[in-house]
Amino acid sequence: MSSLPNKLDNYWLWKEVRERLGVSNPLYKYWRDTPHIKLNNKYVFVKKNTLPSKYGYVEEILTNLSGYLPTKYAADTLHMDEHVFRYEKMRLYKEFEYKYVEDVKFVNIRKFFIQNGIKVPDNAIVHLGRLKDLEITEECTFYNLKYDYGIVIYG
Repeated sequence: MSSLPNKLDNYWLWKEVRERLGVSNPLYKYWRDTPHIKLNNKYVFVKKNTLPSKYGYVEEILTNLSGYLPTKYAADTLHMDEHVFRYEKMRLYKEFEYKYVEDVKFVNIRKFFIQNGIKVPDNAIVHLGRLKDLEITEECTFYNLKYDYGIVIYG
């Protein structure tokens, strides 16, 4: 499976770490041995098991984000509108599992892919959308979902 559903398996949401520790926002920038990533230039994540030793105790109470992605980042990565993850009235909304961490909404992409038997090779482009909006070619893999939606994987 691609890195899409595994992106945050080894990371903590910085906003949660900061709240639990009561430290200033840019502190992670000064931790040289604590790698971090930014998604959509909005969400910052710090690598698990790399916090300075005096803060290591907080890791056991942080939220595990394995398989989850922020809804905005997931929508961008799946080349779709974020409204599918926002509104309960959307047909696919209930097909996904959600989690809130410090007012950031996450969607469980891994569980959705496994339940639907979707396999994504590394560096593939994934497009989730209505069947009428998808471009299905000979080089792609197509998965038909519920409610006239599908997933096309290019690459």
